[in-house]
Amino acid sequence: MRIDIFFDLICPWCFIGKHRLEAALALRPERPAELSWQPFQLNPDMPVNGMPRKAYLDAKFGGPEHAGQVYSMIRETAAKDGIELDIDRIARTPNTLDGHRLVRLFQRTGADTPALVDRIFCAYFQEGADIGRHDVLADRASECGETRKLIVQFLESDEDRNAVLAVDHAARQMGIQGVPCFVVDRRFAVSGAQEPSAFLPVFDLAMDPDKAPA
Repeated sequence: MRIDIFFDLICPWCFIGKHRLEAALALRPERPAELSWQPFQLNPDMPVNGMPRKAYLDAKFGGPEHAGQVYSMIRETAAKDGIELDIDRIARTPNTLDGHRLVRLFQRTGADTPALVDRIFCAYFQEGADIGRHDVLADRASECGETRKLIVQFLESDEDRNAVLAVDHAARQMGIQGVPCFVVDRRFAVSGAQEPSAFLPVFDLAMDPDKAPA
């Protein structure tokens, strides 16, 4: 069973959704899954160096009051899943293109991609790190077993840049408008950070697609 996970590294629902997917897979140990992480930039026009968090929240939510209400709900939801978020530590909203390039590199080389994705999520949502910076990404990649020097060289190149942009564009052409979105065997989709139980019927359909409704 293949699961394509369309996500962004600054999406808190993607962080929550990753953990819920893992919980769902644990409920179906007889359904081995191949995870494929696919880029989707929530802010494709974000400046390369990102922007101050306050300016981003003002533009996105119209001010701190509405933003505070939205993120309060996200924190409560995450806490119920055992994920502690410290969103107030975030000082800059980054461009995530290089982060997605790094995830793609991990997948291509057979490195521990889920560990990297989780580490970058934690760096951003729990530590307030600027995950648009090459040194921050390289530090987290090295914690997942990769050579920091080689990661820095990769990030300073343009390798995989066009590939990431092409996948992002293709996702939008497919009709994906928000993330997370989990596509199972390229036939069945689960959109949003659904409860683990919501994945189970889709897993079962993937194993027996003849039972899918017309």
